[in-house]
Amino acid sequence: MKTIGRAVATFFGLGFFPLAPGTAASLAVVLIYKFFLGGLLWPYVLLLLFLFTVLGVISSADYSRELREEDPRKIVIDEACGQLFVLLLVPPTWAALAVSFFLFRFFDIIKPFPVSRAEKLPGGWGIMADDFVAAGMAKILVHLYLVLK
Repeated sequence: MKTIGRAVATFFGLGFFPLAPGTAASLAVVLIYKFFLGGLLWPYVLLLLFLFTVLGVISSADYSRELREEDPRKIVIDEACGQLFVLLLVPPTWAALAVSFFLFRFFDIIKPFPVSRAEKLPGGWGIMADDFVAAGMAKILVHLYLVLK
């Protein structure tokens, strides 16, 4: 069971990417969305996001305890879920995907308030929450871009 948890927490090994593993996981989700998920009805994508979020909270808490680190770089399920949240209801065009990717990574990396506050939650909740807050901020701007485009 530990192996499955590690696989989920590292988003199937992308957390072991040597440079910017969170960015690698976000980019992978963008490509998965472009080629597989973007054509699905949004309730199915939302269900997938919900399932990965629940698994992410559990697996990231377990793996961070195992590594004895609060928010290890290897855990990237939070970036994967955050990026998918940004992409939910976004048309799978390259322009919209690029804006979604860059805005999410921007907010996730600089961690402005309230992103910085959300990561203070305990365990897996804190690991996941800051990415969802960053994703929410990015999502608002992405949809504003789509409306004004």
